[in-house]
Amino acid sequence: MGCTFSGLNALYDTASGGGDVWINENRFRIVKQLGGGAPSLFLVKEILTNSSSADTGLAKKLKDQANVSDNGTYAMKKVLIHNKQELDTVKEEIRISSLFNHPNLHPLLDHAVIEVKGAKEVSWTHEAYLLFPIPAGATLLEKSKTMKGNGEFFSTSDVLNIFSQLCEGLKHMHSFDPPYAHNDVHPGKVIITRKKGLAPLARLMDFETARPARKQINSPQEAQQLQEWASKHCSEQFRAPELWNCPNNAKIDERIDIWSLGCTLFAIMYHMSPFEHVVEEVDGNLELAVINTQIKKWPPGPNPPYPEALHQFITWMLQPQATVRPRIDDIIPHIDKLMAKFGQ
Repeated sequence: MGCTFSGLNALYDTASGGGDVWINENRFRIVKQLGGGAPSLFLVKEILTNSSSADTGLAKKLKDQANVSDNGTYAMKKVLIHNKQELDTVKEEIRISSLFNHPNLHPLLDHAVIEVKGAKEVSWTHEAYLLFPIPAGATLLEKSKTMKGNGEFFSTSDVLNIFSQLCEGLKHMHSFDPPYAHNDVHPGKVIITRKKGLAPLARLMDFETARPARKQINSPQEAQQLQEWASKHCSEQFRAPELWNCPNNAKIDERIDIWSLGCTLFAIMYHMSPFEHVVEEVDGNLELAVINTQIKKWPPGPNPPYPEALHQFITWMLQPQATVRPRIDDIIPHIDKLMAKFGQ
């Protein structure tokens, strides 16, 4: 899980960049911070020594050479860890992220967890560094905001293409034994890359919330713990009903993601969640709207409108009872049929 260094792994000015970070045997220079908040995200550039060649740095370590940056730049997430619980959480994120290898899942390329020693001026005990490819595009959320401002919509073909890729990425996660759930699928976790003349490429990212999908709830205490975890980690407008109001005796499984997929398909089409109208209402109750699946009406869309079959498809995924909600292996044949009919 990386090396143990005495002192801080790197001291640097996060505003102006500078300073080096070692992630195992590879060295990276911090170029700039890519946004505020915690954990911090940085643009870094790999530093190769004079004796190094292109196949002795990170490139030598990566199995998929498509993830090797042409100019040596990557995105690095830095997490400051203050206690054992935070350390265990980061290690679990690394363990789970390292399992996945799929073109529609944004990959973790390398990682290191560094024990901080001899630095009395800081309150954390470890630093974690997670290395990713730089997202070559915008998130679906960013893209939707731009399109909404311009009065634009994705074509039916693009809607189906993007959604199909998300399904394929989730199928990879759900196919493990035991299966893994992402637990927080929404437009902000989807990267959209589009090159001229080609269909958009969609990648699901950020597996901080991913966990083994199947769990048995046997008591009010366990149900409350799950709801509290979900309230901290799962975006409320895309959160499945069983995470809002969990029964005291329930089997939770990967169909949590199917609910979020249905909400995300709605958002791909209309640039909003199915329950955004509730949040905007003065007396709106989001939890009740989700539990009762109150989609009052379909928002204005493109002209000509999206096929009614897409509305029916969303409704099928947004089943309040998880036991009757479809699984990913049910969803993919339907999306294939829709693409065959409307995807031209």
